[in-house]
Amino acid sequence: MDARIREHAEIIADHSTGIEAGDNVVIQLPKEAEELAVALHEICGDRGANPIYLNYSARAQRAYKRAADAFEEPGHRHALYAETDVFIIARGGENVTEDADVDPGTNAAYNRAMEEVKRERLSKTWCLTQFPTASHAQLAGMSTEAYENFVWDAVSLDWDAQRELQAEMVEILNEADEVRIRSGEGTDLRMRLSGNEALNDYGEANLPGGEVFTAPVRDSVEGEVHFDLPLYRYGREIDGVRLRFEEGRVVSHAAERNEELLTGILDTDEGSRYLGELGIGMNRQIDRFTYNMLFDEKMGDTVHMAVGSAYPETVGEGNELNESGEHVDMIVDMSEDSVIEVDGEVVQRDGTFVFEE
Repeated sequence: MDARIREHAEIIADHSTGIEAGDNVVIQLPKEAEELAVALHEICGDRGANPIYLNYSARAQRAYKRAADAFEEPGHRHALYAETDVFIIARGGENVTEDADVDPGTNAAYNRAMEEVKRERLSKTWCLTQFPTASHAQLAGMSTEAYENFVWDAVSLDWDAQRELQAEMVEILNEADEVRIRSGEGTDLRMRLSGNEALNDYGEANLPGGEVFTAPVRDSVEGEVHFDLPLYRYGREIDGVRLRFEEGRVVSHAAERNEELLTGILDTDEGSRYLGELGIGMNRQIDRFTYNMLFDEKMGDTVHMAVGSAYPETVGEGNELNESGEHVDMIVDMSEDSVIEVDGEVVQRDGTFVFEE
């Protein structure tokens, strides 16, 4: 086994989840990540934890979605998650476009049925990570070896140092009332944060980490945003997304590619037309775009926003929690002609934070 796989497993167990004796641990990985599963099972055995291994197949999931006439909440999965202490999932797989021919309406219906199950899972200690596979290397335009180095270098960052850097932005946002984001001619967006909490993502729930994120006050988002970096969703690329918000809600939208897929996402439910997250990327180790949101949203010269569900821990008492079967992150490149303002004060210009100058 590559020593970096074992190190990856140890970081998940020690830093990201803190697996302890007696923990019920669900490990959901694709077959390509079996060695990571082996290493995690060894750690669980050493510590007296109780692992269950779910072998996730995007191909099987596609077959189910295309064959089913309707979807119901899977109570047996909900019961499993209710008894789970730690949930670990890794992206990977041999075909990143497996869902490309699933109808957007089908995906929306499936996500609605899974909403309570998803909420149960997110209430537990969880970690989402990446296992480097040839398919993701190809998507990123990299050799398999180069992609392995990229992933494992990002995973094994000095997370204590990263936490300290990001703590400065957490403090700024936690004292903020209004944030304004301007970039080029297509993005000028305002939102209020009052009463909500900014969180420091330094490689716990997401591995790699490297962002500060919060939730906007649900009905406060006003203006237009052009997401000038593409995203992969359900096996297809959505590019050139433009959204216009009034009183927090998306009132118009467009995309240069796969606009019908974007429409399907926004039509999932009422909450999918509101922002559930504002995130600010701060990981300088991630220095290239790879069509993988787990990495791309952490890049230091970006902000991202997610339509759909908000993380409950970011929403303060008295503010409305946005709920949805979707949570779709989209990215704005802030490296040029861009400013983040907090209560009228510039905190980032062209990708550089004021505390970095």
